[in-house]
Amino acid sequence: MSATTPPGSGAQIDAATIEVVRNYLTSAATEMQRTLIRTAYNTIIYEILDFGISMYDADRRLIADSPGLSMFLGANDYGVDRTVSHLGEDHFDPGDILLVNYPYWSSTHTLDVLVFMPVFLDDELIGYTASRAHWLDLGAKDQGYVLDSTDVHQEGIIFPGTKVYKKGEPDEEILDIIRFNSRIPDKVIGDLNAQIAALRTGADRMRQLHRKYGSETVETAIDSVIDHGEQTATQAVAELPDGSWSAVGYADGITSDTDDLIRVEAEVTIDGEAFTVDLSGSADQVDVPLNVPIGMSQTLAKLVFKSITTPDEDSNAGQYAPLSLEVPPGNLFNPEYPAPTFTLWTAFLAVDVIYEALAKAVPERVSASSGGDLCDIMLYGEDPDTGRQFVEALNEGVGWGANDERDGPSALMHITETMVQNIPIEVFENKAPIEFDQLSLRQDSGGPGAHRGGLGIQRDYRFVHPTGGLSIIQKTKTEGWGLNGGEPGAKNVVVLDLNDGWDDRVQILVDNDELYDAVDDDLKYAGMFRGTFEPGEIISNRSGGGGGYGDPFERDPEAVREDVADGYVSREGARDDYGVVIDDGEIDHEATRSLRAER
Repeated sequence: MSATTPPGSGAQIDAATIEVVRNYLTSAATEMQRTLIRTAYNTIIYEILDFGISMYDADRRLIADSPGLSMFLGANDYGVDRTVSHLGEDHFDPGDILLVNYPYWSSTHTLDVLVFMPVFLDDELIGYTASRAHWLDLGAKDQGYVLDSTDVHQEGIIFPGTKVYKKGEPDEEILDIIRFNSRIPDKVIGDLNAQIAALRTGADRMRQLHRKYGSETVETAIDSVIDHGEQTATQAVAELPDGSWSAVGYADGITSDTDDLIRVEAEVTIDGEAFTVDLSGSADQVDVPLNVPIGMSQTLAKLVFKSITTPDEDSNAGQYAPLSLEVPPGNLFNPEYPAPTFTLWTAFLAVDVIYEALAKAVPERVSASSGGDLCDIMLYGEDPDTGRQFVEALNEGVGWGANDERDGPSALMHITETMVQNIPIEVFENKAPIEFDQLSLRQDSGGPGAHRGGLGIQRDYRFVHPTGGLSIIQKTKTEGWGLNGGEPGAKNVVVLDLNDGWDDRVQILVDNDELYDAVDDDLKYAGMFRGTFEPGEIISNRSGGGGGYGDPFERDPEAVREDVADGYVSREGARDDYGVVIDDGEIDHEATRSLRAER
């Protein structure tokens, strides 16, 4: 096997050693992930997998990662680099561990706490390990989630790169600050310790690798891996058509006024080997917590870019070399202090907008829109059995879009969530005083098309004890999009079945009654809300469907019949959306031909 010499390196190394080093680092990141899951205290981490783990070399280049939540990985890149740049490498000693949650540096809101560790071998800095995870509470003005902040300082205590461990020893004063600024201190400190355990696991593996092969060999191998990542991504971009394409979507905002929707615009430009995402046409920063820090904006661009260029390869810094992001300061996607940033759902919506722009360039590489949201319900309060405070949340699966080859998958987490999953029903009912009345696919929610969009879900929460509840959702007023004649799926919505006097207890931040005024006047149709719920009241979370692909009247009638038999499509939907008449479970071929011919 021939030896290779990466650019800028004086060493030679064989390809087998490069692969051993690459896979060792990937395995180390996976071991960090398992350590975090096995030691975390709260379900948001060990069940939902709301975290992101990364490893970096001494130059802060990404060399391995392990999702959880994909939107945390690129955010880690920015957060580690920005914080180290602020502090300086000479600020660190062996055994130091730092935490940062200042949104404009850490990339996400204050509860997504980035903990990272400079890794030393014989007093030489060889890299960094990083873990970001969602903490339950850290001094924000509201319990559970902040939906209406107007200033970042309402969103929790801020750490700008603070040493929680110094030279291997915990700083008890910092730990006390965390404890006394949390409503759930035991779980928060437990999750911090879990993150630290993960960091130390990765650091140990990094040191073992350097000791086994020598730092020069390891660094040369990493150079080769990153160089290969850049070459592969650059080639993939060069194979795409040149041009510029744009798309526009809207977030609900936090208002009942449809005129106040928040504009999200993306323009994608491909020019030779350069790929640019421009978010400049989006709204200016807003005075509600829907602003997206620049590190997160870079991340959403990275996610789309990687899925188009190197989707089957483990991540490294080189794969993002052809990508650039344009967004001016003061924009929704590059807010300036003290803009609130807690409710980052506009970032998730932006991913679908970028894909919509790309669909105009490479429709064969992109599916129709997904349900476009995370559809999160969060419950909080005092456990009636233990008297302890609790916070539990469920992100919900949505329908994914169809493409030119197949129907869209149903009830999958939004693409920004990668490995994220639900909390099992039995676990959730044990953690919070509710019962689930229903969990099912949402009939007729998939966008009609020759290939049908995937279905969303319906999950009904029935309260058995007075409990706080809220929704985090930002795409309920506008539809997604189909492709090539396909139609959008059903919109996201939360339906509330409430007792009399609810309006003194529940604040509707996004009111959707006008969209469903003919359905049931006894129910409340909402997007974002927050309040206290009484026994017997129901929150019905109904997630959106994916867009369809192709003319619905060209869908195989037998496929429509099977959808009706499976409960995916109603008989009325089959007739109205697909022009297929179903009678006693069978296709009425004559009536179907007549109906389709009428259009």
